[in-house]
Amino acid sequence: MTVRDDRALIRAMPALFVLIWSTGFIVARYGMPYAPPMKFLVVRYALSILCFLPWIMLAHVAWPRTRAQWLHLAVTGVFMHAFYLGGVWSAVKAGMGSGLSALIVGLQPVLTALWLSATGGKIAARQWVGLVLGFVGLVLVVSRKFGQGGEADWLNMSLAVGALFSITIGTLYQKRFVSACDVRSANAIQLGAALLVTLPFIFLETESMRWNAELVGAMTWSVMVTLGGSSLLYLLIQRGAATSVASLMYLVPPTTALLAWLLFAEPITAITIGGTALTAFGVSLVVRSPRMAS
Repeated sequence: MTVRDDRALIRAMPALFVLIWSTGFIVARYGMPYAPPMKFLVVRYALSILCFLPWIMLAHVAWPRTRAQWLHLAVTGVFMHAFYLGGVWSAVKAGMGSGLSALIVGLQPVLTALWLSATGGKIAARQWVGLVLGFVGLVLVVSRKFGQGGEADWLNMSLAVGALFSITIGTLYQKRFVSACDVRSANAIQLGAALLVTLPFIFLETESMRWNAELVGAMTWSVMVTLGGSSLLYLLIQRGAATSVASLMYLVPPTTALLAWLLFAEPITAITIGGTALTAFGVSLVVRSPRMAS
């Protein structure tokens, strides 16, 4: 590969990361008709760990050296995998569409900014405008989803909002307590903790997993999302493109909505487009660095 090709690949990585991240919501909609959420996620976690372990051994990846770091990674795994994915997948199982679930969870930077403000952090006027726009856009979309025949109800909305809080708490906790370490060993520990926490919930589910081509495809891609998303994030951070990832994350909801329309015929109305665009723009104002905003 030439230097020019390598640079082109690096430039394409953030967009590819967003695309892969968006398909995580799509695969939930694709697999949930054939499996209960917790059983699916237990299998996903176990298979992902089985993929990470040989990779870690072959690459001679270092594990965290202290018990405290193992514990901190386990806590983030519970919030960022078990509670977050459990909430999203349960919401989709309860009838929520992929686009709406992605839109709700996409407000994570907004919730993070509010938390930082409440704990003494400084939020620029531009970011406050973004907070308001993001919330107004979400209200526009959700207001059209409630009611008879709508995909949103108080149950799946509560599950999705719970997932939003979980990913936000996990992210803030990780920034505060987790030291820099290899993403592969960190993911293995996080997934192990998520597996242990999620496992008891499968005994509350009476539905069985109906293995067919659709479920196998959903499971395979779901594991690839775990491996591929983590690997791309690792490469982006190593190559100094982490800022690009943060600024592109607001594209996840509209990307998911487009994919859901193409694959599942989830309706995209003018209100949905306008509300999603308003939310995406609002979130972009929140995550954009001052240098980028100038």
